[in-house]
Amino acid sequence: MRVIGGRYRNRRLHPPPGIDARPTTDFAKEGLFNVLHHTVPLEGIRVLDLFAGTGNLSLEFLSRGADEVISVESDRRLFDFMQRTARDLDEQRWRMVKSDVFTFVNAQRGVYDIVFADPPFAMEGIERIPTLVLQAGLLGTDGLLIVEHMDKVSLAHLPGFKRQRSYGLVQFSFFAPPAPTA
Repeated sequence: MRVIGGRYRNRRLHPPPGIDARPTTDFAKEGLFNVLHHTVPLEGIRVLDLFAGTGNLSLEFLSRGADEVISVESDRRLFDFMQRTARDLDEQRWRMVKSDVFTFVNAQRGVYDIVFADPPFAMEGIERIPTLVLQAGLLGTDGLLIVEHMDKVSLAHLPGFKRQRSYGLVQFSFFAPPAPTA
């Protein structure tokens, strides 16, 4: 696994053996960041990475100039791995929170430019994530929620859905907050 662009480009990550995580493939990451590069500014943004796993995507956002990335992960080994990686890089803009994502989202009051969620593909209730994030008000007015999921899942029927991109078996569904009412 490696960082594919920006400041940390080509830096390899070596997570501990036997972890229960499915890092986003380089192919899917390249596609996602290609879309983002042509859609939203990546420099100076705040990012919330839910189900952060190894921190693979968090590091991509930091590498491309995000001001702050908060990574939420409940697994102790993955959380410790992200902390070690941040220390090794002396990365001050990366914060980790060891928590269940649903508990965190329900208690969080911050506003982010991008919320990225990569839940385990076999997890029940993936379709709840967009609604919870949007109801919690975690996105700024021009914010973007991206949910990574397998190709067998469709989130197109959910409020705020904008588009979906497919990269092999990996899908990214994009959501925007509701327009403010006048």
